[in-house]
Amino acid sequence: MPVDNPQYDGKTVYRRLLGYVRPYWTIFLLAIAGMVLFSLTEVAFAWIVQPTLDDGFVNKDPVVIAWLPLAIITIFGTRIIATFLSDYGMAWVARSVIRDMRSLMFGQLLHLPVSYYDTHSSGTLMSKMVYDVEQLADASSNIITILIRDSLTILALLGFMFYNSVTLTVIMLFTAPFLALLVMYVSRRFRKLSHRIQASMGDVSSVTEETIEANREIKIFGGQEYETQQFNKINHHNRRQFLKLFATNALSSPVIQFIVAIAFAVIVYLATNQDLDVGQFAAYMAAMLLLMQHAKRLANINAALQRGIAAAQSVFQFLDQETEHDTGSHTLERTTGALNYQHVTFRYHTSSEPVLDDINLEISPGETVAFVGRSGAGKTTLVSLLPRFYELSEGRIELDGHDIRDLSLQSLRAQIALVSQHVTLFNDSIAHNIAYGAMETATEDDIINAANAAHAYEFIEKLPEGFDTEVGENGVLLSGGQRQRLAIARAILKDAPVLILDEATSALDTESERYIQSALETLMQDRTTLVIAHRLSTIERADKIVVMSQGRIVETGNHADLLSKDGHYAALHRMQFTEATA
Repeated sequence: MPVDNPQYDGKTVYRRLLGYVRPYWTIFLLAIAGMVLFSLTEVAFAWIVQPTLDDGFVNKDPVVIAWLPLAIITIFGTRIIATFLSDYGMAWVARSVIRDMRSLMFGQLLHLPVSYYDTHSSGTLMSKMVYDVEQLADASSNIITILIRDSLTILALLGFMFYNSVTLTVIMLFTAPFLALLVMYVSRRFRKLSHRIQASMGDVSSVTEETIEANREIKIFGGQEYETQQFNKINHHNRRQFLKLFATNALSSPVIQFIVAIAFAVIVYLATNQDLDVGQFAAYMAAMLLLMQHAKRLANINAALQRGIAAAQSVFQFLDQETEHDTGSHTLERTTGALNYQHVTFRYHTSSEPVLDDINLEISPGETVAFVGRSGAGKTTLVSLLPRFYELSEGRIELDGHDIRDLSLQSLRAQIALVSQHVTLFNDSIAHNIAYGAMETATEDDIINAANAAHAYEFIEKLPEGFDTEVGENGVLLSGGQRQRLAIARAILKDAPVLILDEATSALDTESERYIQSALETLMQDRTTLVIAHRLSTIERADKIVVMSQGRIVETGNHADLLSKDGHYAALHRMQFTEATA
């Protein structure tokens, strides 16, 4: 947990959070000025009580009676200005900080390695972006406003009270150590509960997102009751953590007020034996009542403050995650696509067992190489090492004789196009989904030609807005085959020298697959193509077929050679052929 790390203790985290306020120091200082002005109006209000009683009501002084109403109007008019400056100024600073924080987090999402997403659910990450960051809004606006404004007001009121009676004020201050100890205990409990709440919010988000994405599977397999039970369990845990937080908050505030009330009662008793006139006593009591009001506000922000610190710990821990290692400095123009895997070994950080073990493979420019094997053989991992989605544990991979770790990620990935089995489309127009990212400068003719080559133009032109049609979240408004063809059009438009195909025709019907297979064959000409194959019938014409088992290459050759060897490939081929004819 981040709280066990000194880097994420409460004080360090809050200082770091306040560092994000620095760019907006002018507005921040203006808000502070408003707080100072507000605290002075509180003292002024307590101060005018004495002349109101002594000279206004007792002595009927006409001068005091004349200026007193103006003083009251002036004090409360000044409070309007002071309150606006402090509240709006701090809100402006806080929302600016939240905007900056979310931008940093989004940038972090874009640059985290693939391995991070393998071990963190999207629901948890969404909770950090939405719930945790929003908790910082209070920590950097309302809480700071109350901390500064009420603390300044209390100090100003204490000064006024010392001026009226040192003895009574010292007696009142004897309660301070008891309050400090209570606040320290409550603070630790608040922060502990806040971490539990954040974790439970991530669980709620994860289960909700899974239910949304898997709604068809849930319906068809009758999983409603099970998912309801799972959600109710998590939802109940979330409720219980919130109630613990509210119970602590509800109990701590009255206890603090009770301690202050004891001091207040003692002071009232002792004040009768002090040499104070009516006006002085009333002014002193008014100042004390105002002080108690501000002390109560300070006590009540503790829960929100600890929630903010816990949220900041979560956010900063996320921001401090190590991003992709882009240590390469070399850039390449268009390569020939020659690849060389040399003694490549890969293991995940969480496992000592290698996923890939001493892989050696040379691929010539323009060669089509298919990777086959049972599930878990390491096919996808081996291909994923090329664009550096994962970092090698041992060995090296060369592209045109250059170690891929010496190339910048942008230069390396510019040489590669990808068509995955799981198509990803963005909630944008069809044109922008084809000409995505670095290809956004593509001309309309280039986009149309790519769509034609992928046999996508025939359905695009029938849509109400053609290439300007919005596809919905992840292309929900399109069929599986249409989404796949758009992904292929995107790869065609990129025209990269290296092409990765992960069962690119899996979502197409038979007629569409025939057209796409033809388009892919045209696309693969003069291009190094790595095919992750599940159906062996789609890779029979590959130049080289690499058969993998348990992270190692066990056979290499073309379709005919491998069948004649009657080894692993032949066994896979017979199994699929038997299943297809059964």
